[in-house]
Amino acid sequence: MELLMDRVDSELGQILVVCDHHQLCALDFGDDEDRLKTLLNRRFGEIILRPATNPLGVSDRIRAYLAGEYDSLNGIPVNPGGAPFQQKVWSALCAIPCGEVLSYGELAAKIGQPTASRAVGMANSRNPIAIVIPCHRVIGANASLTGYAGGIERKRWLLEHEGVVLEELANRQKMRVRRQSTLPAEQSPKAPSRQLSIF
Repeated sequence: MELLMDRVDSELGQILVVCDHHQLCALDFGDDEDRLKTLLNRRFGEIILRPATNPLGVSDRIRAYLAGEYDSLNGIPVNPGGAPFQQKVWSALCAIPCGEVLSYGELAAKIGQPTASRAVGMANSRNPIAIVIPCHRVIGANASLTGYAGGIERKRWLLEHEGVVLEELANRQKMRVRRQSTLPAEQSPKAPSRQLSIF
């Protein structure tokens, strides 16, 4: 299968844009090119990556986003592949507005599976289309910048680029924890009870 690949230079390093002739199939960073090729071969079988300039106009839209035109990513046709659960998570990621973040637990609740935060985290880590499917907008429950395939510093840069004030998030979380610890026992949020399944 032939796929088209462009390289976009940026403050984040080189960004690799991979499209078929209709949709964006992958977006990753240049220092992960071997991993990208492995994942594409696994997904599509044997591939040929043909150098291309601005395939489907995606490279220009990435440059526009990096220049501050955040809505330039809207409507890019994507083909991330994936299992149904992963697709559900990736679709929910696209609904997180630019400049906002959710925790993994909040994202799990948004897709109707509030106890699936770990599975959501795993699906998030397998997102093949960074930036456009904005997995960088998901953070830890304590407002920490947990895992990002492109590296935590890139995640920090993307969030700050979009106007997220990370110190403010951390302070809000500390206030929430303080408030919960000062509530009387009957008002404290209770963890859901767990049942053991015996097979």
